[in-house]
Amino acid sequence: MREYIIGVAGQCLRPFQTSEWAGPSAHLFLFDRGILIKNYLNALHRKSNPSTRILFERKGIVLADSTSAELAEKFGYSHYLVERYIELFGFDDTLRLLEANDRGLKKCIRFNTLRISPDHLLARLRDKGFRLERINWVPYGFRVLEERFPLGATTEFLLGYYYIQEAAAMLSAHVLAPKPTDCVIDLCAAPGGKTTQLAQIMGNKGTIIAIDLNRARMRSLRSNLSRCGVSNAIAFRMDGKDAVSLGVVADKILLDAPCSCDGVIPFDPSRKKSRGLDDIQFCSSIQRKLIAAAIECLAPAGELTYSTCSTAPEEDECVIAEAIEKFEVEVVDTGLAFGDEGFREAFDMKFPDELRLARRLYPHKHGTEGFFLCKLKKK
Repeated sequence: MREYIIGVAGQCLRPFQTSEWAGPSAHLFLFDRGILIKNYLNALHRKSNPSTRILFERKGIVLADSTSAELAEKFGYSHYLVERYIELFGFDDTLRLLEANDRGLKKCIRFNTLRISPDHLLARLRDKGFRLERINWVPYGFRVLEERFPLGATTEFLLGYYYIQEAAAMLSAHVLAPKPTDCVIDLCAAPGGKTTQLAQIMGNKGTIIAIDLNRARMRSLRSNLSRCGVSNAIAFRMDGKDAVSLGVVADKILLDAPCSCDGVIPFDPSRKKSRGLDDIQFCSSIQRKLIAAAIECLAPAGELTYSTCSTAPEEDECVIAEAIEKFEVEVVDTGLAFGDEGFREAFDMKFPDELRLARRLYPHKHGTEGFFLCKLKKK
């Protein structure tokens, strides 16, 4: 149970005591783990204003409204981003999210079955002092609980026996589940984590068209394809928005779209302050064009997974909502038994009910980076 200490006019009252003990002119302060949550002027007497009411539940006091400045200062975020989180998730979940981001996440690796059997690799890494834990939703994914050497410097890594990849990032290809006979487009492929995973799922059969625009990242893509033993992929350096010019009709498309990336804060704390609304809007504009291009390249009854490492609905549900309004596509079940449902409303925006089939993952709930995933099927 979380305990809130309420101070009234300089006095310390017992937890859960309200302003009816304090009189009509008292100032009410709430502190949670050293954070000043709200300075109310006789807040509980203003019951007509729900934004200043304190709601009591079995676990303690839940705030219907709270300031973000203290959270932003304590955890090192922009005030703007914390305000967004509180409006999207509420105060309690925002606090847990910020705490989880500061704790960080364990590194994860994906065993590359194109190169080695999982049992053999597991034995090799354990012999070297690595302690691993299986990731439940991907049979070849492991969390690294203890590492004796840098993961990118082992012989096994250099031989392509595993790929360093965050747990949530393994879901896009896993949910797409391409068959060995499929033609697949990876629309924003570099540096190659999802492309190599697609090849692994397909057993190096079928065809993968791997597209990316960034020249430096393309070098990483080609390096990783070679290191991981991928032989069924063709890499093109081009703008994914122009993919239709290739004349390829794909059975499956993976679009892990460029985004504002607040979901990677556990690994990159600079994101706490380095992104704003302009960045979200800029990314959303690109994402809408990319998903339109992807749908145009998709065969009838073909499937597409769309993912970002952003919590912003403008980059997630808004993009999908526009796609299903403009094109002959529908949201289908990801098959995942975990994750929060997609938003049906956020920031006064309402989304189609089928967005409940999308999935959202968070560090404080699922032990992953912040991640959005949706699967579409062309009608």
